[in-house]
Amino acid sequence: MLPAPVSADAAAALPIFGFVTMHQSPLADGMACEADWIAGVARSGRASAQLWRGRQGLVVPRSYTALPGWVHACQAGAARGWPVQVRGSGGGIVPQGPGVINLSLAWRAGSSTPQGTDAVYAALCQGLAAALARLGIASDTQAVQGSFCDGRYNLAVGGRKLVGTAQAWKRVEGVPVVLAHALILAGGDAAALSERANEFEIDAGSPRRYRGDAVTTVARAWCEAHGQAAPPADLDIRLLAMLAEQFARMLPPRTSTMHS
Repeated sequence: MLPAPVSADAAAALPIFGFVTMHQSPLADGMACEADWIAGVARSGRASAQLWRGRQGLVVPRSYTALPGWVHACQAGAARGWPVQVRGSGGGIVPQGPGVINLSLAWRAGSSTPQGTDAVYAALCQGLAAALARLGIASDTQAVQGSFCDGRYNLAVGGRKLVGTAQAWKRVEGVPVVLAHALILAGGDAAALSERANEFEIDAGSPRRYRGDAVTTVARAWCEAHGQAAPPADLDIRLLAMLAEQFARMLPPRTSTMHS
């Protein structure tokens, strides 16, 4: 299957990234690393693209700290092996760990006030969809009711969420910077991730609940698209290569062994 064409207007919403850095080991603190990458963009003016995995855990927006069972939920999550991190942006709860791949794009902007956010989301989703299409997976941009951290700019396959996206505009050291982020459910048990999110919501005293059948993975989508019982052993490697090629456009990806 050929990649879906990216419109000129959408493509112009993202900068040209000289290369995509692929991190070999899971990052101990992905939020802290993103902050470092953004600060580097503010200082150097060079756009940054990072493909990375985080250690097993849950990431929630700061608003969750006001929930009545916040402290209990954090303690219970840590006891289950799912420690909780807080991020500065909005949205909802998301899992990290095995089977989850993150794409973080950052670049300087003309203003820290959000402008053209829909175009940025469209360009991000079209690039992600083009990379998936090269694996034979057709995806659509849509909201998926019942999925964790739902939004208008998910990528879905057969009505099930495969990728979630987020965006943040901020001023770092006086310089406006944009962060566009995608969380890709590459493999593993997506329904189990929804269950871990539900456990936290229950412990925290939140009314939010998620459906395990509202999400899927690249591995499952590949099997369905190709009529196979199991994905190829190198599917993750191929997925990372497709993503790096899609967003670099200029140079091969470089590899980092950074752990934190």
